[in-house]
Amino acid sequence: MNAIEKIKSEKDGLLIKEDIKAFAEKGWESISEADVQRLKWYGLFLRKPTPGYFMLRVRIPNGKSFSHQIKALTQIARCYGNGEIDVTTRQQLQIRHLEIENVPHVFEILEAVGLTSAQTGMDNVRNIMGCAVAGLNPKEAMDASWIVSALNDHLLGNPEYSNLPRKFNIAITGCTENCLHTETQDLGLIPAVSPDGTETQGFNIIVGGKLGSGGYRIATPLNVFVTPEEAVETCLGIIALFRDHGSREIRTQNRLAFLIEEWGEEKFREALTLRLGRELSVAGVDQRELARSEHIGIYRQKQSTMNYVGLKIMVGRIQAEKLEGLADLSEKYGSGEIRFTAGQSLILTNISDKKLGDFLEEPLLKEFLYYPSGVSSDLVSCVGSDYCHMATIETKSRALQTAKRLEAKLGKSDPISMHWSGCPAGCGNHLVADVGLLGKKARVGGVVVDAVDIFMGGRAGPHPKLAVKMMENVPCDILPEVLAHIIPYHTREKMHPVKKGKRGAKSRARGATLVKDTIAKKPLNAPLAMEG
Repeated sequence: MNAIEKIKSEKDGLLIKEDIKAFAEKGWESISEADVQRLKWYGLFLRKPTPGYFMLRVRIPNGKSFSHQIKALTQIARCYGNGEIDVTTRQQLQIRHLEIENVPHVFEILEAVGLTSAQTGMDNVRNIMGCAVAGLNPKEAMDASWIVSALNDHLLGNPEYSNLPRKFNIAITGCTENCLHTETQDLGLIPAVSPDGTETQGFNIIVGGKLGSGGYRIATPLNVFVTPEEAVETCLGIIALFRDHGSREIRTQNRLAFLIEEWGEEKFREALTLRLGRELSVAGVDQRELARSEHIGIYRQKQSTMNYVGLKIMVGRIQAEKLEGLADLSEKYGSGEIRFTAGQSLILTNISDKKLGDFLEEPLLKEFLYYPSGVSSDLVSCVGSDYCHMATIETKSRALQTAKRLEAKLGKSDPISMHWSGCPAGCGNHLVADVGLLGKKARVGGVVVDAVDIFMGGRAGPHPKLAVKMMENVPCDILPEVLAHIIPYHTREKMHPVKKGKRGAKSRARGATLVKDTIAKKPLNAPLAMEG
């Protein structure tokens, strides 16, 4: 039994909430190592770079929130944290530098506005992702956000699903524009129509995606179609199979991907059929387009005379007072709704045609752009070494500096996704970006410097592909020059030469196996033409 399984066997992680008041009275040094781990069940993380201070991760299902909730979080960040809030690639928000003495009151603030940090860490179903413009986008196949909410309600506080072999990531979307990195999830529901000719709207299911330690794997088709009404029950069945049959030995080999590799999709499908007690429909027609959208910009909603505006938060970090200012704008011009994207940005909704012009003149929109440049349009970064002991380099400021210098060299360019991860855990999703950068240390002239490995050509969508490693040990100080040299040889069209056939093919292909790395088979000292 590994150390974490031993901790879980001694006490259910959900029960740790009862002890937080005592911890607050006695101080952080009174907390045992086992309880430090259990506090992650409530989104409290004691990080090695900041001893004595906790990071709080707040659950935002489907990325949907309201201005009064955001103002509560900005109050927490200002009064009890360091005044900053991070938007994550799971559409959550994180606040840092909390002292345990203040956590009971912080939890009271969260509960008063209908927010929670429950089950955002450790071996739980993490924040369930969904399209940030669900219910608004005229192009969507369906609004799936109600399914996210229903599944979230089943899982929160439920001990049946709070002791999984490892974390479990889910994305449920009716978006046809591939705005989520669904193929990196343990479980993904993607828009489809039934295969029986009735044109019933629903989802195809993909399983076993992962990034990070233990290898990378693109989620693969289970050859199952479910209706919206069947979605929650089916998801719970898949989670239960993982709970009951997933490995609980080596932590780096405990994700659902390893069970899928061991059993194969066919055996897993048969086990799901038995658990649900009904026959499963075969996969339907995938409705996703080839194109990808971050939903940044000005867009017409389904609702007459209404618009949503996506604003870029560079590398996902924002000062509390500025986020509060954006919450004020959501009330002044919209409906008070704020939605967060998987690309670490936000969307203000229900802005009428009459108010749109005045909204676009607001000073805050000169910093949080609705028209970011090609390099900045999908710039994503993990936390980096400032707050994460696993990261080998600082990432957020590096990402900003690199983007600025690269833009100066490239000039006006087409949109390109550039994602930074500070370690192989891959929290920046570098393997599904046009340009992925993995932080490391390298020795140059006898001196150890911050460096990256460069990956290129990752994509999500109907034809997913992990990025390929192109160069190794590139010092961060010369990275903009290196990227400026190779990016023109790797436009998005060259990176993604997908044949434009019918979208309607049922994806039944056997999945990609776990791989430790994806390395180009050509010299790394020259520009490379991407393979398909």
